[in-house]
Amino acid sequence: MFIQMISVGKLKEKYLTLGIAEYAKRLTPYLKFQMIEVADEKAPDSLSIAEIVQVKAREGERILAHIKSEAHVIALAIDGKLWSSEELAAEIDRLGTYGTSHVVFVIGGSHGLSDDVMHRAQQRMSFGRMTLPHQLMRLVLTEQIYRAVKINRGEPYHK
Repeated sequence: MFIQMISVGKLKEKYLTLGIAEYAKRLTPYLKFQMIEVADEKAPDSLSIAEIVQVKAREGERILAHIKSEAHVIALAIDGKLWSSEELAAEIDRLGTYGTSHVVFVIGGSHGLSDDVMHRAQQRMSFGRMTLPHQLMRLVLTEQIYRAVKINRGEPYHK
């Protein structure tokens, strides 16, 4: 199985980089895992709605350029489906067995994901209604992918 995580912006905090690297290393025996960072659109803090749409569209173009046609895309979105760790594990297992062995998780920038990216996604997943920093979500998602793999293999870790 090949799982990619595409996210907007460069990861800067060392503790997040180290945490993600640790889980990515743990995933190595089980699947191919790749993180792709696309540049965030430089913009002032206060934007009009039209400017936000433009920013998301430009970031969305960068994201979509990395998604292959056969990939199953899961967009992280506040309005997405809430999954337990076990449900995520079951979905990854289902996709690998009956769907596609190439899954792409997409994490947007500070303004979210463009309509084009959301339309490309086959599923939307949410970690809750709280807004979390998109850089922190990379660590949380990487850990949850690792947890899902361990659950699917019946190996200890997920308690």
